Amino acid sequence: MAIRVSPMKRKQIQKTIIESERIVASLKRHAGRILTIGEELIACLRSGRTILTAGNGGSAAEALHMAEELTGRYRSDRRPLSALCLAADATALTCIGNDFGFAQVFVRQLEALGRPGDVVVFFSTSGKSENLVKALSLARKRGLKTVCLLGRGGGRMAGRGDHEIIVASQSTGRIQEAHQVVMHLLLEIIEEGFGLKD
Repeated sequence: MAIRVSPMKRKQIQKTIIESERIVASLKRHAGRILTIGEELIACLRSGRTILTAGNGGSAAEALHMAEELTGRYRSDRRPLSALCLAADATALTCIGNDFGFAQVFVRQLEALGRPGDVVVFFSTSGKSENLVKALSLARKRGLKTVCLLGRGGGRMAGRGDHEIIVASQSTGRIQEAHQVVMHLLLEIIEEGFGLKD
């Protein structure tokens, strides 16, 4: 039996798709910045350093996605690349959160694992999460390079990273969709920098 979709619901779906297209298209103005970030990530990996990623909720899923594509592969066969998602270890998150508070879950891991020359990629739709704000501050103090993929004007993280892209939207879903596109573009740039013989 076919499910009937009301004309109003159909229009809402179409409106959302059009809005998503508009937000993704707005990334064109960041093309040069995306290329610069990709080159920074390649330089990090070529020097034997690590790309660390972090985010909360849906942004944690994007951070995990980026790290696994680097250690595994995105599209092309090449050597595994050093990447670690700070949101991936449930035991670390619950231990640190329980003993030190949720605001410390990324800071403690960066203190343990981050080294000068590493790059931390932060995913945040608001730029206001205390645990990410604190981790960004620590990363800068420790000599790690930082990339902030943000939305909603960038919040408290705006202007504080070495590189940033702020998606011009107030919608969490649209921001995350745009972050996904940026992440895939960065992965393509990285994989172009690491051929089969690399």
